[in-house]
Amino acid sequence: MNTPRSGRPALSRPDGTPVRVLVVDDDPDLAEVLSGALRYEGWDVRTAGDGATAVAEARDHMPDAVVLDVMLPDTDGFAVLRSLHGVQPDVCVLFLTARDAVEDRIAGITAGGDDYVTKPFSLEEVVARLRGLLRRAGMARQLEEGPRLIVGDLVVDEEAREVTRAGELIELSPTEFELLRFLMRNPRRVLSKAQILDRVWSYDFGGQAHVVELYISYLRKKVDAGREPMIHTVRGAGYVLKPVVR
Repeated sequence: MNTPRSGRPALSRPDGTPVRVLVVDDDPDLAEVLSGALRYEGWDVRTAGDGATAVAEARDHMPDAVVLDVMLPDTDGFAVLRSLHGVQPDVCVLFLTARDAVEDRIAGITAGGDDYVTKPFSLEEVVARLRGLLRRAGMARQLEEGPRLIVGDLVVDEEAREVTRAGELIELSPTEFELLRFLMRNPRRVLSKAQILDRVWSYDFGGQAHVVELYISYLRKKVDAGREPMIHTVRGAGYVLKPVVR
């Protein structure tokens, strides 16, 4: 387990790997300082100096959060955000800008940004805001919490093999548990039936894709029954588990 040098409780992705962050700023010195501060948290950080590179990095890196400068040499941050949402619709975005006008803040949020920091800013503020965004989006957990997967109010304790939603215990069969665990380790990512078959039933399983549909329906009856749904079907693509947005 990696402990960040910052001394704060480490955040990780639900599968235990480091949080992924993309820093987009055309000032290489600022990008270096920002990325250094985020790596200090134990996060996996990449940088980009323009919009085109940012979108390419996002496709390759699939970040959980993006620190995005509004003013870029080839486009503006709002256009980049629209492209990023085409790659990863639920990525958390923290805008950076030298502008402090109310209309600029409104434009950033309206474009789909989650938060807004005005230059000059403190590195501590950027880190704190990112940590808050990731937690609220259900994209990260604190490593000190132990071997648990957490997405929104849904919690899987891998050692105890217990599942709770909003504190209520959910009884699952062994296969249902493995299916939910796979979904929980890949929150907000669309998983195809083939991927699910390979991972949950193994490569040598001789069944058909309908078994996935069947077990997804079982899970929905237990995890989503009487609650806002977290398990969604993406037609022609597969299934995705997402925290409820309130």
